[in-house]
Amino acid sequence: MPVSSSKNIENLERGIGHSFRNRGLLLEALTHRSFYHENPNKSKNYNERLEFLGDSVLGLVIVEYLFHHDRKFTESMMSKVKSYLVKGVLLSDIANRISLGGYLRLGKGEEDTGGRHKKSLLADAMEAVFGAVYIDGGYETAREVILRLFEERIESVISSGQFHDYKTEFQESCQMLFGTLPEYRVTRQEGEEHSKTFTIEVFIAETLYGRGKGKSKKEAETNAAREALSRLSVNK
Repeated sequence: MPVSSSKNIENLERGIGHSFRNRGLLLEALTHRSFYHENPNKSKNYNERLEFLGDSVLGLVIVEYLFHHDRKFTESMMSKVKSYLVKGVLLSDIANRISLGGYLRLGKGEEDTGGRHKKSLLADAMEAVFGAVYIDGGYETAREVILRLFEERIESVISSGQFHDYKTEFQESCQMLFGTLPEYRVTRQEGEEHSKTFTIEVFIAETLYGRGKGKSKKEAETNAAREALSRLSVNK
């Protein structure tokens, strides 16, 4: 997809939700260092400075949103939700929603190794786009763009409690109360290879404390840890 095409740039701008006054900023946000080094005559900069800026802008927008939220989150809770939301996997999901990978300017090596689909590369480019929007349109514009892309995900994370690190909390509780670490055991696997469901039980010194199911072992362990924490709080 030729980035230089005015029509393609307009399609991307619609996906982002912002029409750039200075499209050079958007071009810079889409330029990976591999393209910059291989094509010095076609690019003045690559996107890492904008990525650094965009990371800070994204963090501020999310914290401000949480600060004014009806649930009145504590500082600790805001920190946990923010940390979860700025992870690369969520940013790459947002990037995929607007087909950002198709617009990236990549060097031959990155192109040949599937750079357009790499989660880390997509996440970095998404942050660079946020940085470019901030420079081009100011904070309020950047805030509008980010919340348009993120607000539904933010509310989903809040309502589901996905941001809570149950495994770490349970591990710390085990060390404090019992002087040992929990042990997770896979007790059941169901379904086809591409759509398995796992059941995992977590033990403290051979005593069963929690059981959880999930589409991945990590999800099942998290659910087991959540149940185990509930049992610990009841027994206190």
